[in-house]
Amino acid sequence: MKKLLTPKGSYGYLQNRKNYTVLRTLIFFAISAGLYGIGYVTTGSNKNLLTIVAVLGCLPACKSLVNCILFFRAKGCSEELRNALCAYDEKLTVFYDLYFTSYQKNFSISHMALKGSILCGITEDSACDGNEAQKHLEKMLLQEGIKNVTVHIYSQEDGYIDRLSRLAKMEVEDHRQKEEIIGLLYSVSI
Repeated sequence: MKKLLTPKGSYGYLQNRKNYTVLRTLIFFAISAGLYGIGYVTTGSNKNLLTIVAVLGCLPACKSLVNCILFFRAKGCSEELRNALCAYDEKLTVFYDLYFTSYQKNFSISHMALKGSILCGITEDSACDGNEAQKHLEKMLLQEGIKNVTVHIYSQEDGYIDRLSRLAKMEVEDHRQKEEIIGLLYSVSI
């Protein structure tokens, strides 16, 4: 049986979440509209308990709509880039479709790789500032007490693939806090 939800960090995660949140939002609003309709039909007025329940039901529906809008703004990894990078999936710890938010900006990172104390990624979004994304991730790592991790975000595919090929050839031990780094990446991305 195919999984309904693609795990975070996997290719297609953002698209899967878009579909899921749209469906969830439609269901939530349909339930609220249905309750209001049932209350109106049965009593002939909107002054009934089901109207109150329907209005309160709009709260989770609106929250789901906000999530839906957020996922529609997020861009995932393109099929072309995935095909170019899939050779490194077995050699490195890789993450697809990460979208980081901060107070000032949002950062769409199509692919990230971790080896030892080196974390690098690529953005395909021309509006995403790689230097700001790099500073944001470094700040998040330091706030979690994870030190000595080099972060670099690329915007050019050729430079990123060259970096991945050099990382794949390196013989380095995993960073002693590898699991914490992975956990942090998942917790600060949508």
